[in-house]
Amino acid sequence: MNDLSIRQMQPDEIALAVDWAAAEGWNPGLADAPCFAAEDPQGFFIAELDGEPAAVISCVNYGAQFSFLGFYIVRPDLRGRGHGLKIWNAAIAHARPRVIGLDGVVAQQANYQKSGFALAYANVRYGGTVATPSAPSGDTVALTDLPMALIEAGDATVFPAPRPAFLRAWINTSGHVGRALMRDGKLAGWGVIRPCRTGRKIGPLIADDRAGAEAVVAALLASAGSGEVFLDVPAVNRDAVALAQGLGLSPVFETARMYTGTIPPLRIDRVFGVTTFELG
Repeated sequence: MNDLSIRQMQPDEIALAVDWAAAEGWNPGLADAPCFAAEDPQGFFIAELDGEPAAVISCVNYGAQFSFLGFYIVRPDLRGRGHGLKIWNAAIAHARPRVIGLDGVVAQQANYQKSGFALAYANVRYGGTVATPSAPSGDTVALTDLPMALIEAGDATVFPAPRPAFLRAWINTSGHVGRALMRDGKLAGWGVIRPCRTGRKIGPLIADDRAGAEAVVAALLASAGSGEVFLDVPAVNRDAVALAQGLGLSPVFETARMYTGTIPPLRIDRVFGVTTFELG
C-alpha cells in the first residue's frame, strides 16, 4: 500500500518517541514521557506507513507565542523517502504562527536554516563519572518546598515562554530530585536531577553565578549518589563550561540552538544546564 498517514499521538504513545530517541543515543530520562505530555499533549505526531510507525516528531506549544520542536526521528530503514519532510510540515503547522526553537544536531543545521531557523548558540552535552560531595551546602532546600510562583518567575528569565504545567510535572515526578539555593530570601539557584537510560542528567540548572550553581549541583549529587552524570551546557556561558569541566565531565556531543524568529531577551548567563534538548 505504501500509504503514509500522520496523526497526533495519544499521551500514552509518547513513550514510543522516547524509546526511539534512546535508540538514537540521546539518553532520555526514565520518566520523561508523562512530563513532556503535560504542557501540550497535542504536540506529538506519528507518521504510520501501512499501519506501522515510520516517523515521530514533537512541536510543543508554550502559550500563544512560542513552540519547541524535538523528537524528529525517521525509522532508519525508511530514511531518504520524504517521510520526514511530511511529518515535519505537520509539526510546523501545529506551531504556527509561533516562533519555534529547536536543538538540532550540527550536521542538520543547514537544512534547518532552509526552513527559516537561525543559529543562536551551541549547546554541548558534558558527561562523566563524578563522586558524591562529602559536604554539600547547608543553604539548599528541597525544590518542592518552594512556591511554584517563585520557580516560575525564575524560569521566566531563562526560557522564552511560561511553562507552568511542564515545570510542575518535572519537579514533582517520582525519581526526579530538585534542590534550590536561597540568598537573602531570593531564589539564587535551582536544579533537578533525574535518572536516565544511562546515568543521570542534571537539568535545568539555573543560578545567579557559578558559586550558586556549584552549591545546587553538590546538593543534587548528594541526594542522587555518585555515578555517571550528564549536563547540557550553553557553550556561550563560560562559567557553565568551567563548572562542567570542574566536575571532571567531558564533551559528548553538540547541538545547535536555533529559532525561527525573535524571542524575548534571556539570561543565558544564568543557564548552567539546559532542561532538555527535546522540549527546551
